[in-house]
Amino acid sequence: MAGRLEGTVALVTGASSGIGEATARSLAAEGAAVAVAARRRDRLQDLADAITADGGRALVVEADVTDAEQAVAAVERTVAELGRLDTLVNNAGVMLLGPVVGAPVEEWDRMVALNVQGLLYTAHAALPHLLRAAEDGPRQVADMVNISSVAGRVARNGNGVYSLTKFGVRAFSESLRQEVTSRHVRVSSVEPGLVATELQSHVREEVRAASMAKFGEIEQMQPEDIADSITWIVTRHRRVAVNELLVRPTEQEG
Repeated sequence: MAGRLEGTVALVTGASSGIGEATARSLAAEGAAVAVAARRRDRLQDLADAITADGGRALVVEADVTDAEQAVAAVERTVAELGRLDTLVNNAGVMLLGPVVGAPVEEWDRMVALNVQGLLYTAHAALPHLLRAAEDGPRQVADMVNISSVAGRVARNGNGVYSLTKFGVRAFSESLRQEVTSRHVRVSSVEPGLVATELQSHVREEVRAASMAKFGEIEQMQPEDIADSITWIVTRHRRVAVNELLVRPTEQEG
């Protein structure tokens, strides 16, 4: 039986690990041709090989989306080689938690550059293609899914600048949704709670220990859990738009 995304093309940023990798696999399993974008080409190639081995189609796009030219090139190469763009998953991100007082400003720069500017560059480049796909695509609808966070809903001591970036993702997503929804481009914000990914390893050791202590021994979600949520969003009938989706581990209280 054909997948629900047969004949469509998706671009997933931050696809070399975690949620991005799992999402690329999930969308490919639904029949989408998938462009996988990130900086680590070797990991992308392993992912593309696995998708191909399962009967799917994948394109490796080595790109740093914090560079506007590379973000645009990633979108244009996807369209040039796979023929169109129906789904964009803006997943690339970094989480550098810690107090504001005495923080390395370089960490703030990295988060703003990737979580905000990288997302904006890719979204801007993709929008003309998504609008076109909604008009002439096999499903008559297109999707942009932007990955925010539970930290994009609740700011807490120790996640101030990370929350700033993720609140921004939600605000941008909602404004853009209102702008393009009548043209059947759906814009969704997905807000995961605690997920077992590499994000936690980016945090300074002394900060990570204090941060994880807040969560105790709760069972973390896996990247496949969020990939499943993203796939659910983009496979809805064109009459249905899921604007926001907050997904927490069952045991996570806040």
